[in-house]
Amino acid sequence: MKDIIIVGAGKIGSTIADMLTLSGDYAVTVVDHSAEQLAGLELSGPVATAVVDVRDRAALAPLLEGKYAVLSAAPYHLTVAIANAAAATKTNYFDLTEDVVSTRQVKALAANASSAFMPQCGLAPGFISVVAHDLAKDFDTVDSIRMRVGALPQYPSNALNYNLTWSTDGVINEYCQPCEAIADGEVVEVPPMEEREEFSLDGVTYEAFNTSGGLGTLCETYMGRVRTLNYRTIRYPGHAAIMKAILNDLGMRYRREMLKDILENALPTTLQDVVVVFVTVSGRKRGKLVQETYANKIYACNVGKIRRSAIQVTTASGICAALDLMAMGKLPQSGFVRQEDIALEAFLANRFGVTYALGDVIASAA
Repeated sequence: MKDIIIVGAGKIGSTIADMLTLSGDYAVTVVDHSAEQLAGLELSGPVATAVVDVRDRAALAPLLEGKYAVLSAAPYHLTVAIANAAAATKTNYFDLTEDVVSTRQVKALAANASSAFMPQCGLAPGFISVVAHDLAKDFDTVDSIRMRVGALPQYPSNALNYNLTWSTDGVINEYCQPCEAIADGEVVEVPPMEEREEFSLDGVTYEAFNTSGGLGTLCETYMGRVRTLNYRTIRYPGHAAIMKAILNDLGMRYRREMLKDILENALPTTLQDVVVVFVTVSGRKRGKLVQETYANKIYACNVGKIRRSAIQVTTASGICAALDLMAMGKLPQSGFVRQEDIALEAFLANRFGVTYALGDVIASAA
């Protein structure tokens, strides 16, 4: 049995803890700065807990000593502090961050590390990169990779057509930070909330627009190999226009704590959500121009005795599968590990990754 530390006792941290504990192969300790948050954990099985301010390396590092891995389900601004503690204690490190700057710092820490550092292990970034890389590998030459992901309420009932299903800090950050992309073969930064498009999938109309962090390390992997590579977040039509007015016209991009307070007190949470994954790759196979698409919808389900939202189970499944594959020796055991290092077949066959295999796969054809 491997000892695991999970930092963050929120919705995602609790789901990760449940999945790992129920597997019977991991002994889990959940760490959070809030005793109240830890006391309110909803779990199907027993876990250990510890109240720790993770910004204090002297407090976190002793907890990591001798542990197999630390999994960060904390807000993105705590990523580097946790990664530093992992480096100091030679503990394998996994996180869910979409923050590009934090990931670059994690990569730098991994350069000379004897343990593994694998950031961005959730849905997007995370599983989306596994899918895109798997589709692209069978092309002789790749022209474009377009990745679209959204966590949406099944029954939207407000002007934003949105409910809070994930980290509010994370949503605000990806709506405000510059976005990486490849355009005309060059790595570029594009503005968030722009390049809006509409598309239909399974009879439902969606919009998608630029957000930060979803590409993970794919720009680096495909630089010089693809003409177009981009990531956009999926929402229902109308969301982008209202959020742009809030962020830009009302200046809320500069008052993030106020915006977080407004959103968390105005938008209800829901367990009735759906995660939409839509990836399209085009290029040449045997001289012919070909397009292949992966599309999937994943819904809320039970983890043990507890109902979990679709975004909880997809995000937690991603990081749990990455941990599990590393523990089985199927991933590099030291240094920086990319999502592209995971084979899609291995991910979907994994006991945690199977969450995606059981989704409502709409298309996977040329």
